[in-house]
Amino acid sequence: MTAPDRRADDADATSAERLGSPHGDRCADDAVATSAERLGSPHGDRCAVDAVATSDRIELRDLRVTCVIGALAHERTAPQPLSIDVDLHADLSQAGATDDLTLTIDYGAVCDRIVALCDEAQPQLLERLAELIAAELCGIEAVTAATVTVTKLRPPVAADLGTSGVRITRHPA
Repeated sequence: MTAPDRRADDADATSAERLGSPHGDRCADDAVATSAERLGSPHGDRCAVDAVATSDRIELRDLRVTCVIGALAHERTAPQPLSIDVDLHADLSQAGATDDLTLTIDYGAVCDRIVALCDEAQPQLLERLAELIAAELCGIEAVTAATVTVTKLRPPVAADLGTSGVRITRHPA
């Protein structure tokens, strides 16, 4: 059976075949093709690793910070607890193939940058803090996109609301 003859629900079909890739499992199916095969493929740039297309990303979850943030007068008097999630899209294939720390993004340094930004900025809106963080992260050379979620852990509303937050995705200019 050839790739075009396989049905989308065929359990034996590779993900590339189900998606209609003319190159079968040699290009698009990350579970089968090695990064070296994708990078050195005779299929040229049709098989090159693309950080967003392959969903290569570094995920940072629940970075706890305190920040003066909010539009209400009482919110401006003391720092509030926030939780920050970040997805940094980048090509991680070389770091994965070589186990070389210098070929990836230092997420400890990323956390330090975010904490420093939260200490310095005193925005009124979660949206503004998310934009500031995304702009900072998009300045990292390897980053092709940054998704930032800022969550206020104690939102100042009368309703029984557990958290409030914003999520944005930005790309380097």
